Amino acid sequence: MTKAEIISRISFKTGLEKIDVKLALDSMMSEIKSTLKSGENVYFRGFGSFNIKYRAEKTGRNISKNTTIIIPAHKVPVFKPSKKFIDIIKKNN
Repeated sequence: MTKAEIISRISFKTGLEKIDVKLALDSMMSEIKSTLKSGENVYFRGFGSFNIKYRAEKTGRNISKNTTIIIPAHKVPVFKPSKKFIDIIKKNN
């Protein structure tokens, strides 16, 4: 599902204009990004949390050149679904 499809579905279900839904969705994603950038986590009860995870420096291989490279330590954003969310997905199988 694409962002445009999500906007269309929310617009249909709520009766709001698509442009208003798009603005709200873009604002939410922007806030999540800026909050994570500042080092804080974002929690949505019953849905999940967005966190920053630290990855330590490690050695990697460039197979095409047959060389060893050092991958520097870095931070990556991660999403961890809530137990309730996981249970909903498991029940659909």
